[in-house]
Amino acid sequence: MFFTNLAKITAWLALIAGAGQLLIGFGVASEIFGPYEQALARYAPGAANSGDVIDRGLFILIFAIAVGTLAEISRSVRGPRE
Repeated sequence: MFFTNLAKITAWLALIAGAGQLLIGFGVASEIFGPYEQALARYAPGAANSGDVIDRGLFILIFAIAVGTLAEISRSVRGPRE
């Protein structure tokens, strides 16, 4: 039960982080946050371009979906015993 709850919390946090990365990546790419180079340096330090930030966000979202699915499987297998 502990690991199921921990996986569920991890999935939610990863979902929020992944969505944030996507928003930052698209915001930098469309220059919502200001000029491209300055926004990239400010909001995504270490990223070569906004595509890297978007890719990182997508990978985090895929991870969140996988962990969430495993948590739901764990909860359903556990059944009404606990």
